[in-house]
Amino acid sequence: MSPSIDSACVAVIGGGPAGLMAAEALAQQHGLQVDVYDAMPSVGRKFLMAGKGGMNITHSEPLEPFLGRYGPRRQQITPLLDAFGPDALRAWLHELGVETFVGSSGRVFPTDMKAAPMLRAWLHRLREAGVRFHMRHKWIGWDEQGNSAAPHALRFATPDGARTVTCDAVVFALGGASWPRLGSDAAWVPLMSAREVPVTPLRPANCGFDADWSPYLRERFAGQPVKPVAIAITDIDKNVHNRQGEILLTETGLEGSLIYALSAAIRERILADGDVTITLDLAPGLTLERIVTEVTRPRGSRSMSSHLQGRIGIGGVKLALLHEILSKEAFADTNHLAQAIKALPVRLTRARPIEEAISTAGGIPFEALDPQLMIERLPGAFCAGEMLDWEAPTGGYLLTACFASGLVAGRGALAYLAARDVSV
Repeated sequence: MSPSIDSACVAVIGGGPAGLMAAEALAQQHGLQVDVYDAMPSVGRKFLMAGKGGMNITHSEPLEPFLGRYGPRRQQITPLLDAFGPDALRAWLHELGVETFVGSSGRVFPTDMKAAPMLRAWLHRLREAGVRFHMRHKWIGWDEQGNSAAPHALRFATPDGARTVTCDAVVFALGGASWPRLGSDAAWVPLMSAREVPVTPLRPANCGFDADWSPYLRERFAGQPVKPVAIAITDIDKNVHNRQGEILLTETGLEGSLIYALSAAIRERILADGDVTITLDLAPGLTLERIVTEVTRPRGSRSMSSHLQGRIGIGGVKLALLHEILSKEAFADTNHLAQAIKALPVRLTRARPIEEAISTAGGIPFEALDPQLMIERLPGAFCAGEMLDWEAPTGGYLLTACFASGLVAGRGALAYLAARDVSV
């Protein structure tokens, strides 16, 4: 006879937002033992790091454009957000004692802008609910000897040596491959592949891209923001994306929120074609006609650089980019210069290493899961968070879907246990 759900145990592997939300969903079942395992000395390390510049939890935009941020995985993410969307997330935070506000960009933040108080309150509530935490437990696979009393025999490397844990169900929330020093090292990929679980190759997302800058540009302007600016790019499906915001010029190329928002389109073009040329509008508030008028206006004894600064506010790093991309002859040609200010071509050659990315694309595809996020080849094993094959830009979209997937996976594990329990 299957064990009663009230005496069963579930392992949650990974202590990020997805894993902790799965643990919270599971802890709602009285008598169920929930154990969270994490390879690091403490949980939520990437979550805390992401919150250092201001903890952006979710976004306040209407649901239709919100769902559009998930691109080709919108269809699979929508049911997750139906279960726990941005409004539900804010209500949940309120119950946790964390008040939120909407910033000028529409992003939602805790009132104190910090991640640590929220995490402390959450962990306190989980412990009060009986959730047990096991730190420095790195999952290293299954015990192939097995244990007939429980469906899952999980192996962990610990400071005291290898340990086997048996459980009735398991939720995997091990993250992707970005920021491995904080625990997301993708060591789970070969373990899942060995069990014939399909894994789409992991790729950097919300990342910077390399450009072949001159030594002068790198040494003089690396680290400077370029704003306001608009980017236009044609993706592999011939759709044109045009967005305005801010980018950051780095020693190796470009990054920043606007680059992150378009990183999927940029990355896929580079993978398909070897490189991609984006265009920068350095004066998005001015029409081309206005630029032509101002650039061709007589400037007397002033240099063109001084003229551009005085007439249309093009100076500093924007001026440096024009000098970087244009030949001397093109810069001296006022019509060519005006065109370049509105559409400066910048060639990007490669994505930055996955270890530097904010998040990753790829992972276990939804096609390998049931609607409750159970891995079909591994009954009783569920998956949540960045382990799944999806991506989204920064701005609260990543975190919202991680929370939602954790909740759905946790509820799925409860449903699985209830279905096996003949007494329920």
